[in-house]
Amino acid sequence: MSSIFAQLRAGVTTSCADETQALAREFAAALPPDATLALHGDLGVGKTTFVQGLARGFGIVEQVTSPTFTIFTLHRGTRTLVHLDAYRLDRAAQLDSLMLEDFLTPPYCLAVEWPENIAAWLPPTTLHLDLGIATDERHTLRLR
Repeated sequence: MSSIFAQLRAGVTTSCADETQALAREFAAALPPDATLALHGDLGVGKTTFVQGLARGFGIVEQVTSPTFTIFTLHRGTRTLVHLDAYRLDRAAQLDSLMLEDFLTPPYCLAVEWPENIAAWLPPTTLHLDLGIATDERHTLRLR
């Protein structure tokens, strides 16, 4: 088992965005070829920051921001990164209309913010990462 997987399963705390992104870069290198990652947590816990680190890990140099209004963004590097914000999705038909499968070009990583809204659509191999903020304002990450 990869060391980063063991660390995240035990739980990791970061003090700043740079630490969260460095952790995500390391995680990106250990992900299986075609991965779906569900990022759980409230607003402001660092989901997009984590995706920015994944992007850097995949050699993506363009700016990565939350796709709240566009629903998803596509980034290409050594892997395709599809960043999906499911916050505004409330029906499977909405997800189907995005034709997301057309953009899952192997090897890929589908990173989903607000995965609770499309839980029935996520494959059983989805990796679930819980993000939060500790009482001392540091960020916590734990792989289920």
